Amino acid sequence: MKPIRLTCPLDCPDACSMLVTLENGRAVKVLGDPNHPITQGFLCSKTYRYPERAYLETRPKYPMRRNLTGVLTRVSWEDALDEIAAKLQQILEQHGAESILPYHYAGTMGLMQGSHAHALFRALGAIELEETICASTGSEAWAQTYGDARFGTNPEDVPNAKLILLWGINSLATNSHLTPFLTAARRNGAKIIHIDPYESKTSLYSDMHIRIKPGTDAALALGMANVIISRGLHDVSFLEQHTRGFAAFQAAAKIWNLDQTAEVTGIETQIIEALALEYAQTSPSFIRTGYGMTRHEGGGNAQRAVTMLPILAGQWKHRGGGALLSTSGAFQLNRSKLGAAHLINPKTKRVNMNQLGTALEPQNGIHAMFVYNCNPIVVSPDSSRVLAGFKRPDLLTVVLENAMTETAELADFVLPATTFLEHQDLYTAYGHYYLSFNEAACEPYFESKSNTQIFAELGQRLGVSEPSLYWDTETLARELLDSPHEFVQGISLEGLKEHGFMRLNIPEVFLPYQHGSSLTEDGLLHLDPVPEFIVPNDTTSPEFPLKLMTPPAHHFLNSTYGEISKIRQLEQHQPHAMIHPADAALYKVKDQTQIRLSSQQGSVVRIAKVTQATSQGVVIVEGTWWGKHAPDGQSINTLTSQNLTDLGGGSLFHNTPIRIEVMP
Repeated sequence: MKPIRLTCPLDCPDACSMLVTLENGRAVKVLGDPNHPITQGFLCSKTYRYPERAYLETRPKYPMRRNLTGVLTRVSWEDALDEIAAKLQQILEQHGAESILPYHYAGTMGLMQGSHAHALFRALGAIELEETICASTGSEAWAQTYGDARFGTNPEDVPNAKLILLWGINSLATNSHLTPFLTAARRNGAKIIHIDPYESKTSLYSDMHIRIKPGTDAALALGMANVIISRGLHDVSFLEQHTRGFAAFQAAAKIWNLDQTAEVTGIETQIIEALALEYAQTSPSFIRTGYGMTRHEGGGNAQRAVTMLPILAGQWKHRGGGALLSTSGAFQLNRSKLGAAHLINPKTKRVNMNQLGTALEPQNGIHAMFVYNCNPIVVSPDSSRVLAGFKRPDLLTVVLENAMTETAELADFVLPATTFLEHQDLYTAYGHYYLSFNEAACEPYFESKSNTQIFAELGQRLGVSEPSLYWDTETLARELLDSPHEFVQGISLEGLKEHGFMRLNIPEVFLPYQHGSSLTEDGLLHLDPVPEFIVPNDTTSPEFPLKLMTPPAHHFLNSTYGEISKIRQLEQHQPHAMIHPADAALYKVKDQTQIRLSSQQGSVVRIAKVTQATSQGVVIVEGTWWGKHAPDGQSINTLTSQNLTDLGGGSLFHNTPIRIEVMP
């Protein structure tokens, strides 16, 4: 059988086009689409195993309801939905719609099964969830400088760059399809520098790794700016014509002399100076920045400071120059009714998803929770408090899932959800400029239903009349494509169905900020308010002298794929805590032994990995492992806090003060 072209739905910038081979109606093999300009015929190591994930024996097959003895048992769809609807109706009558919390994120990036699935809750007037766990800080930082839509350098232009800074991103693990463009740039003479607190696969791939103290990226960027301005290497003409706030920015950067910058960042003065001069004197220079630097109290200011460097050096004028955080803002679709957005009431109660533990405390009035496209027991901060909330006997918990996660195991109802193999959907991207449409390749697994089908059937039982709740995928796609924006012109549902993907109607040579910004009121790029270095939480106290960071693992995608034993084997079977030899000696830690990591929130047990890859004073635990696969059965987010970043209300996953102790 000829392979079917589909798009990977997972939370990754690459949004890969893949070719799926079926046998007897089941997916047995996935390969990268060689005709997609970004995918280029290969997939990441984890996605090759998607068929294994889709047919795991533990995947939910039927609706399940928790019985009086606490056991999840099979129930019919009619009974499950009737009972859920009846309970919801009672909650609505007794407590109102703002006692119902939908909790979701990016388990699928499909606009139908991801974004549009919220329609039921907006029609009811339920709590509005603030989706802040990943990108909100970076989004707000970008918006303050460039306007309220994230897009930047076309990755297909990266081979033109002569200097590439991979800053706060392990791109070989989290944006692997950028790698061929980086390699092409290197063949063309480019130098690649990785700026990150620890040595990863990207560090080893790069020509140079600059190891920075966690949370000090703003200081380095401002220190570089000071060197550039003081040497007269800034682009005066570009700054005068296309920016505002340069005088204030110059004054703020001036205090960051080389000695001050070195003291804060831990980088030698000569390296800082050489980096600044090389960046200012090399064109095109390209910065690929990630969300890693935003996982600190001052993460928004850090992102702003770093992404102002291309403005300072005039790099937006050059093909292959500039910066890229996300391309998502270029998908200027008609989203007015996506997820029933037209029904959002600005006065509706809101919950920041990073503070779920607090929200679920009884006094805060949440009586029902629906979880879809997310695994909060594992991924949410301060997970012990989240766990306590889920165990409340008075809280109705309904989980839509295609994996039997630790969240699903705690639900009152588990409703089996389809995977991207089994439903239609439309996909944008945040690492390139191609829009994609999926047909369903397979029949639903056993009794699985899509998120939107489940919520539509609940809506019917509740008497919800909002028409968009009952749209099918093609109706939604036509609505989204009915946009006047030039980037969407020429793209039709028919074209997407024929080709599988289509490039946005952006210019062949895409220089989005060559003449300022079309997205700010004054058309200028904003260097004000001036970014500042916000000192991270003190981690030098005797009680918690170390700093924990929890970056992605190479073979996981957040908590996705954590259920596959072969993938866990590739990640050394269980989570490890990477510790610098000096810290290991100080705390008498031996390699491959169990240690306890403790924070103000709680403690976990992990296996020590003594390595020079991390810095002294910094402990690294890669990957959001399911708690059940850790030595003590606990998620690493037992340690992380619900505190928020400076901009966008984001998470602090890379700045948790901890101590370590050898297990007896």
